[in-house]
Amino acid sequence: MPDQAFRNNIPEVDPTEIEDTRTAIAEGNRSFLEKVMVKSGFADLYDARDFSEVVFRVMRDLMTTEASDRVEAELRTEATSTEDKSLQLEVAELWKDTNPIVRFLSRVRQPLKGPAPVGIDSNLFLRRVANEGGLPGTIDRDQAIKAVFSATKDELSQERIQEIASWLPDRIHELWEQA
Repeated sequence: MPDQAFRNNIPEVDPTEIEDTRTAIAEGNRSFLEKVMVKSGFADLYDARDFSEVVFRVMRDLMTTEASDRVEAELRTEATSTEDKSLQLEVAELWKDTNPIVRFLSRVRQPLKGPAPVGIDSNLFLRRVANEGGLPGTIDRDQAIKAVFSATKDELSQERIQEIASWLPDRIHELWEQA
């Protein structure tokens, strides 16, 4: 019978009492992260958040500090028709690197655009995202990148979308356009 319990000796667990050591995801961030999660196939919002941060880190490495600051500033302002300004603030927080040393170094170094080993070409971009993003085998790398790109483009003006596109190497530029 479907309504019959077969194992009555298992204690019931209250999900609100389970401790999660990961940083909580702000409510305002859910819309952006849910877009990434759904379009990429990630199992939860934490994976979507972690992967988005990695994609943003590699994108920032390609850009000048000024260009990166313009993207962050626009993520903090109303770039789309949404009424929820806290959402855009939270996306801007994802854009900034959480590691203070990396954040500092990225502000003082030159953009890493161009062919490897000095710069980041399409192959290095994809390799870094796959390695640093810890993609499970069930997630298609390109689809996950496009999911982050698509959710990001939803938050930006056409001018900023074009500026980001100008910094991306060949294959990554194609993924950006497809998103």
